[in-house]
Amino acid sequence: MPLALTAACGASGNPGLGSSSVALAAAPDGTGGAIPSAPAQRAESISETGSTLLFPLLRAWAGAYHQRYPQVSITTDATGSGTGIARASAGTVSIGASDAYLSSGDLVKNPELLNIPLAISAQQVNYHLPGLQAGVHLRLNAAVLAQMYEGRIRSWNDPAVAALNPGVALPATKVVPLHRSDSSGDTFLFTSYLSTHDPTWNSAIGYGTTVAWPSVANPSVANPSAAGGLGRHGNNGMIAGCQATAGCVAYIGISYLSAALAAGLGEAQLANASGQYMLPTASTISAAVATFVASTPANETISMVNGPATGGYPIVNYEYAIVSSKQPDATKAQDIKAFLHWAITAGNSAQYLGQVRFQPLASAVVSLSDEQIAKIG
Repeated sequence: MPLALTAACGASGNPGLGSSSVALAAAPDGTGGAIPSAPAQRAESISETGSTLLFPLLRAWAGAYHQRYPQVSITTDATGSGTGIARASAGTVSIGASDAYLSSGDLVKNPELLNIPLAISAQQVNYHLPGLQAGVHLRLNAAVLAQMYEGRIRSWNDPAVAALNPGVALPATKVVPLHRSDSSGDTFLFTSYLSTHDPTWNSAIGYGTTVAWPSVANPSVANPSAAGGLGRHGNNGMIAGCQATAGCVAYIGISYLSAALAAGLGEAQLANASGQYMLPTASTISAAVATFVASTPANETISMVNGPATGGYPIVNYEYAIVSSKQPDATKAQDIKAFLHWAITAGNSAQYLGQVRFQPLASAVVSLSDEQIAKIG
C-alpha cells in the first residue's frame, strides 16, 4: 500500500511542450487569472533556493530561460528543501524548491503557499563496499534499511542482508549509515519508505524533512554512538561522505546518480510493494507514477512512495516549487507565472530532464499545475 501521508495520490507521463498562453479563470479572491505567454519587458530578478536534488535542473532551467528572456535573471541555490519551504514562507525568496510537499503545519503558518509539481524525480540508495563483486546491485528493502539505521544490523554479511542476496559473497564490513544533517526532502522521501514497511520505525521515528535519528554504534566517528551514524549536508556531501567511508549506506537523489557511480559507490535494487527489486530507471519510475495520475488532487499534495505498480520503483516523487499566491507586485507575479509555466512545458523536455534522470509530468498534472500557477497574483 502507498504511504498515506496527507492527501490523496500523484502522476506521470508526457506533457504537451510549448510556451503558449494558458487562459484560466481567476482565483475566487480575484487574484491570478490567465498565465502569461512571456515575462514582462521590464528587467526582473527571480530568486530560488531549496532542494539539492532539484538544484541541477533548476540551474539548467535558469540559464536557458535567461538566454531566451535576457531581462529575467534567476538565481538558484542548493540549501535543502526545509530551507526552501521556510524562505518561501517568509517571503525572502520568490520560489522555494522542495522534494516534499507542504505539511499542514506549513499551511497553517502561511495559507497562501502553493506546492506546484515541476517534474518527476526519484531517490536511490548507494553503498560503499570494497571487495564486492563488480556489477552487483545488492537487493535491499525498507525493513533491512530501517534496521541498519537503527543499529540492529551491524555488518553487511548479516543474515538479513544475506537472505535478500543469495549467492553474493558479502563482506563482514561494518555498516555505517549516513543521513542528511540539513532539513531535507531526501530525508522525507527515505524515511517515508522506511515507514511503509517497518512498524517500529513508523511508530518510533516516522518521516519528515528532519527526524530524530537513532543512536548507532559507529567506530568511524569520534562519538561512537552518534545519532544516525554520520550526518552530511546536501547530496554532494552524502556522496563525499560515503566515498570516504567503507561500509557506508546512504540515500541520494537521482540527479546525483552519475556522480555517485563515478565515486565508486554501488547502487541498490530496492523492494517495491509487490516484492520486486528495482533500480530507478525511466521505465520503473514512469510505471510507479502512472498509477497515481487519475487520483492526483487539485492541490497536488501527495505521496507516491511505495506505490502499487508492478515493475514500479518504490521511491518516486514530485519536485515542487513552493510559491506564495500573493506576490509584491504585478510584474513579479507575471514573471514567476511565466517561468513556472515554461518549466512544466518546454522545460519538461528530454533536453533538460535527461541531464538529471527526471521524468516529465503527465499532461493531466501539467493542467493541475497550471491551475495553481494561475492563482499567483
